[in-house]
Amino acid sequence: MGPVWAARHFCLFLLLLNSRQSAALPEIRADPCADGSDGCHIDAICQTTQGSYKCTCRAGFKGDGRHCEDTDECDMEHNGGCVHECNNIPGNYRCTCYDGFHLAHDGHNCLDVDECKFNNGGCQHTCVNTMGSYECRCKEGFFLSDNQHTCIHRSVEGLNCMNKEHGCAHICKETPKGGVACECRPGFELAKNQKDCILTCNHGNGGCQHTCEDTENGPICRCHLRYTLQADKRSCVERDEATTESSDHNSTSFTEVDKRVKRRLLMETCAVNNGGCDCTCKDTSTGVRCSCPVGFTLQPDGKTCKDIDECELQNGGCEHFCRNTIGSFECNCRKGFKLLTDERSCQDIDECFFERTCDHTCVNFPGGFQCLCNKGYTMYGLAHCGDINECSVNNGGCEQGCENTMGGFECFCHPGYKLHWNKKDCVAESCDLNCVRRRSEKRLRKTIRTLRKSINREQFHLHFAGSDYELSKNPEPPADLAGHCVGGQVLMGRKCVKCSVGTYYDADQGRCVTCPAGTYQDEEGQMSCEVCPGAEGRELSKTVGARNMSECGGQCSPGHYSHDGFIPCLPCPLGSYQPEVGRTSCFQCGGNLVTKRSAAVTFQECETKVHCSPGHYYNTSTHRCIRCPMATYQGEFGQNYCMACPGNTTTDFDGSTNIMQCKNRQCGGELGDFTGYIESPNYPGNYPANVECTWTINPPPKRRILIVVPEIFLPIEDECGDYLVMRKSSLSNSVTTYETCQTYERPIAFTSRSKRLWIQFRSNEGNSGKGFQVPYVTYDEDYQELIEDIVRDGRLYASENHQEILKVLSFF
Repeated sequence: MGPVWAARHFCLFLLLLNSRQSAALPEIRADPCADGSDGCHIDAICQTTQGSYKCTCRAGFKGDGRHCEDTDECDMEHNGGCVHECNNIPGNYRCTCYDGFHLAHDGHNCLDVDECKFNNGGCQHTCVNTMGSYECRCKEGFFLSDNQHTCIHRSVEGLNCMNKEHGCAHICKETPKGGVACECRPGFELAKNQKDCILTCNHGNGGCQHTCEDTENGPICRCHLRYTLQADKRSCVERDEATTESSDHNSTSFTEVDKRVKRRLLMETCAVNNGGCDCTCKDTSTGVRCSCPVGFTLQPDGKTCKDIDECELQNGGCEHFCRNTIGSFECNCRKGFKLLTDERSCQDIDECFFERTCDHTCVNFPGGFQCLCNKGYTMYGLAHCGDINECSVNNGGCEQGCENTMGGFECFCHPGYKLHWNKKDCVAESCDLNCVRRRSEKRLRKTIRTLRKSINREQFHLHFAGSDYELSKNPEPPADLAGHCVGGQVLMGRKCVKCSVGTYYDADQGRCVTCPAGTYQDEEGQMSCEVCPGAEGRELSKTVGARNMSECGGQCSPGHYSHDGFIPCLPCPLGSYQPEVGRTSCFQCGGNLVTKRSAAVTFQECETKVHCSPGHYYNTSTHRCIRCPMATYQGEFGQNYCMACPGNTTTDFDGSTNIMQCKNRQCGGELGDFTGYIESPNYPGNYPANVECTWTINPPPKRRILIVVPEIFLPIEDECGDYLVMRKSSLSNSVTTYETCQTYERPIAFTSRSKRLWIQFRSNEGNSGKGFQVPYVTYDEDYQELIEDIVRDGRLYASENHQEILKVLSFF
């Protein structure tokens, strides 16, 4: 290693010596651009030259390289090429557009946004897109309310703002003297006639795509230099290069600008046309570099951004539904679920948590709920429960009399008869000595119970059926006197308790004993059990603890009968039928009708002359099918009766075929001071025809009304025959807050235009619909600004949120 190392260094020494002595070889210097010792400005580029270096300002800056300052492209001619606004930034510039426009792909032009494509622009009726803006319009017979989105029905009476002839182009305001004054929407000016409104450049850029200039006659539109105005006098289209260069208008100036633009295009900087990038552009030493925001992917051309369909990959992480949007996506849930704060997961909505969901019992399950009615009631209108009038169908099955009660019914018998054990048939009344004794004891016990409740004395005397009784108000004996309970009772703790049904008191054992097989007991506090009916009653039943005759077993099956309802049984003869068990007779078909066989179970087995369809019943006198009268229905073929509608419901017409056509017509009234609901009758079932409901809301002093309409279903086929209106009073020309006659599934919230509200819903004889359930809340008027902010908050309109928010607002 030693000789080699020495030789190398000797050669280097000779080379250095020769370089100092030879004028033909240049002097070796350090590279200032490489070691940073140059004097170039931070916004300049250092370029090494032969024996030196030079400084050049970067694109977007100007100077000698040692001193560079930003070039304000926006201060150049023609606004930097931007058709609306130009924003200068260090070394670059950005074009932006006015409200109602979006930036085109070239980064300079501005295109109109079609607001009507999203949620109909929030318009109740019709949304019309305009250049730079949009406007809501109403159907014939309606005018636009102050919120510029909902529509109010026009009146034909009066001279105020509710009259269709008030003449105001935009907003009508009532004056203290009863007249009207016209106002214009923001961005418009009131014309000299004090009625029309003149568009200005402050609203949607005056309808101009590029440049707007206000004049006495309205806006005049002009286009950027490289564009030409279209025939509509609003839109601008780009000229071709040949046409542009030959233009007489400012041609010299434009040629200079065009050359500068071309030079910058050749330099490939982000300052010109955003470097050709769809989205983000970054200047690098090798040229521009394009990138895309989240939700987009850069295409092979290195310039264009394409939307990523996030839903294609694992459903976008959504638990239920995924909907792709431009640059993003959104998750949605199935009906009956709500989206959680992670915006991915779905949680079941517990509909049973909210009031008024069901009349009786509400059962929640994932994605929905079910309403159930108590025994003796049936459902109508999807959520309501009404009493069943059992007596309306074949007299409730009673042989003689039938009396309907709330949630049930009772059969009764004529004098001389008593009710059979099956509670429907009547048998001749006969009673032996033991029977009389039991009845007397029963009446005595009932009388004693009544007296003990009504007489405020510790001791009292009773004369009953020829016997005298000394009684005390409190018959319970002390705990240590176990033998002092009356017959049929046992001591439990410190109280005497009656033996329950299905048991009797065994005096020998001193306790309640279960009735053995073949016997039953349907009363409390008895000393024995009754033998089950039938000659061999004790052998018929293997059930112990029978609580009534029906639990004894051995009853006649449907289509059969016997003198006591127990076996042995006979089949119903031809021309009769019996649908129930344990009956003592059969129902006649009537009208000399016969059955195809004996032991018939239903009237449908009777051979009628015609077969009646649903909505009809068979009249055995005329042998014709008769339409079910109003307030009744029949959903089966070949029946001889119609079912009465439950509760206080009725039908719109005769011939109804199912219970859902039974509708509650009750509605209207004075509503609460602080919170409540305005609900169409029979909601959520279809509302009845030809109904008129009127409500009034009169808040306490210094309180105002907030109303949320989650959804409303009124058929549009009726040409506004069904409508809901909210006004200050019943007068047709009074201040109107809200009016609609159509289905509107998008939620809307608003505050009342008057301190009190008169509300009316009317329907005609035409089509029906689900109607509405509109919650309202009153609030302290000092919170007006806060309430207005809440109304503008989209979270209020979520079906799972508005009820909870209204509960909170009720405290204001």
